[in-house]
Amino acid sequence: MEERLTVCNMSIEGGARAGYVNPDATTFAYLERRPFAPQGAAFDRAVAWWKSMATDPGAPFDDVVRLDGGEIQPVVTWGINPGQSVGVRERIPDPAAAPETDRAAWAEALAFMAFEPGRPIAGIPIDVAFIGSCTNARLSDLRAAAEVVRGRRVARGIRALVVPGSQAVAAAAEAEGLHEIFQEAGFEWRKAGCSLCLGMNEDKLKGREICASSSNRNFKGRQGSPTGRTLLMSPAMVAAAAIAGEVADVRELLR
Repeated sequence: MEERLTVCNMSIEGGARAGYVNPDATTFAYLERRPFAPQGAAFDRAVAWWKSMATDPGAPFDDVVRLDGGEIQPVVTWGINPGQSVGVRERIPDPAAAPETDRAAWAEALAFMAFEPGRPIAGIPIDVAFIGSCTNARLSDLRAAAEVVRGRRVARGIRALVVPGSQAVAAAAEAEGLHEIFQEAGFEWRKAGCSLCLGMNEDKLKGREICASSSNRNFKGRQGSPTGRTLLMSPAMVAAAAIAGEVADVRELLR
């Protein structure tokens, strides 16, 4: 269910006006007996109404795209918007190869990031690692990242933060001892909040620092420094970057 929430959230980053997943038994099981959900007979009435919101069987669609998640390698952004990204085993693209309408934006992004076309995205050194945001600091995210850092240490010179997505997530993670795994690896375990997702309070990049971040935006200045640079990636990938001190393929750490 948490993954569905993120798909809907991130649909907007992909250019959609809305993100939607049909309600089903998984949805109802997730909501039942939660503190702010309807209770008893009211919940049954709500389920009946939610079912009526699902797409009609056989409904036509203008376009259908099917993706095999197992074939998608971890993705990292190289530019200044979430769409400027490549697989972790790929290279930073050349603006000359971009569609004509994108060439100026690609050139602007490379100039800001100070990256050369053709450079592998893997191996780019980082200064800060941030596991957080409302999008990618769910309990399942923290479990995945903890598996990566368990028994390992954050690379020398890297500032690494874990900021749970909510107080409820923080409490659940601490009940499982996840905070201890992160702290033993050299991460700071912080209170729930926005933090480096948007440069909140003192959690800001300094100067031209590069941050491996599990947040959902990488616009100029997003993380508190007008010249700071953000590489978006999954929480597990951020964990791998923190350990390696550079962009790394998390799959190699999990073998």
